[in-house]
Amino acid sequence: MDIELRGIHKRFGNVHANNDISLTFREGHIVGILGENGAGKSTLMKILSGFQPADAGEICIDGRTVDYHGPQAAISHGVGMLQQDPLDVPAFTVLENFMYGLQGGPFPNRRHAARRLRELTGRLGFQLNPHTPIAALSIAQRQQLEILRLLALGVQALILDEPTTGISAEQKQILFDALSNLAKSEGMIVLLVSHKLEDVIALCDEVAVLRVGRIVGERKLPATTGELVEMMFGEEIKPQTRARVDLSRAKPVLELEDVSLQGKRVAVNGLSLRVRASEVVGFAGLDGSGQQLVMRALAGLERPQGGRVCVQSNDLTGRPHNVFTAEGVAFGAAGRLEEGLIAGLTLTEHMALVRDKRYRIDWNAARDHMTRQVERFDVRGKATDPIEALSGGNQQRVLISLLPPQAAALVLENPTRGLDVDSAQHIWQELLARRDVGTSIVFSSPDLDELVAYSDRIFVFYAGRVVEVPDVRQTNVTELGNMIGGQFEGVEQIRPVVET
Repeated sequence: MDIELRGIHKRFGNVHANNDISLTFREGHIVGILGENGAGKSTLMKILSGFQPADAGEICIDGRTVDYHGPQAAISHGVGMLQQDPLDVPAFTVLENFMYGLQGGPFPNRRHAARRLRELTGRLGFQLNPHTPIAALSIAQRQQLEILRLLALGVQALILDEPTTGISAEQKQILFDALSNLAKSEGMIVLLVSHKLEDVIALCDEVAVLRVGRIVGERKLPATTGELVEMMFGEEIKPQTRARVDLSRAKPVLELEDVSLQGKRVAVNGLSLRVRASEVVGFAGLDGSGQQLVMRALAGLERPQGGRVCVQSNDLTGRPHNVFTAEGVAFGAAGRLEEGLIAGLTLTEHMALVRDKRYRIDWNAARDHMTRQVERFDVRGKATDPIEALSGGNQQRVLISLLPPQAAALVLENPTRGLDVDSAQHIWQELLARRDVGTSIVFSSPDLDELVAYSDRIFVFYAGRVVEVPDVRQTNVTELGNMIGGQFEGVEQIRPVVET
């Protein structure tokens, strides 16, 4: 199977997201699709997978032009896409999700489906129990299930959008082995959309780079990270460093005292933690390991079962989120459109919500302020645009731009989610500027390089257990990755904070 894109165009208002893009993907090849935020790569992949129609241009498969509308039609032509958040049904089991969409009408043969599931899992080296509910799976296992389902539907070209976000190094290796096997042994096309250049270098045979809606380069791999960055941005971007200072005399801003929290799948018991002014504290761990519970307790969004939560020495245990906000705690959610932003509202309307606390809104002031923030945070959009018209990376920039400038503490879930390296550095420049005037920052991230680069302290969460890395300056990404996977043996001077 070969795929050719010819002269693809796509506009969103005044934004020319895809501008005359022509590419060819050959069977058996793994291709990285690279570009800065807003470059048009996600739009292009959504067009190829049927989630969006092109305004102009054509898609050819094995030399024949195809015209499909919707992802189901794309799958019928052998093209399927694995979204960053897999499109599964939480109430279903693994087997029920696998059967969803397969041929057989409303009552497909469960025995045949279970046999097919076992065959595919064995072929790719996945470990999935057919009777496990989706809610009990990790993000990596949900990705594996979606890949198996697409294969069962006959997909021969597989598109993956940021598939390594929130999974461990071991899980990533299992995924990469499976993708390599599909391409090299079975002749599939694999297209990888990712901002993690080390993943692209490790997995892909070649890359196609987009910039401002156009193809600016294609090349075979291997290549260095610097070479790929230069293709994406026109220049090499040096890693950001900063000096760490002695915070032992800084006043505490956020405090947990013997706090116990109970989530759906994990509990954290007896945790004590103190975050001082101008301190940056990183939380590491796989999704669902307990860090989300702790961050939401710090922001008044999760009520503890025991212990105390204090903000600037004030006991706010059990108080609602708006009280924490009044005390200077700002929260940034990982779910942009689920919790952080409101679909249907413009950027100006978002600014009015966070800026104007009166009954009457000064729309001119809100628009002018948002326009300045758009420029300051390099948002690819206008103050009058609806938030859902922006790419995911630009939505993330808007979310950060809405944080109050003089907060006592910022509690941020994955603040650079979906951002390219240049955008991520720009966001951290903004955050560290606030840190320099006394703001405490607590953040979580699946990017281990980010945690090591910016944290004064790092806490690792594993199944409700919390350990502190004693000296961030002496740790490295490999060591941190081992701890996230639960491998604490051989790691010196790890101090348990709490163990369930």
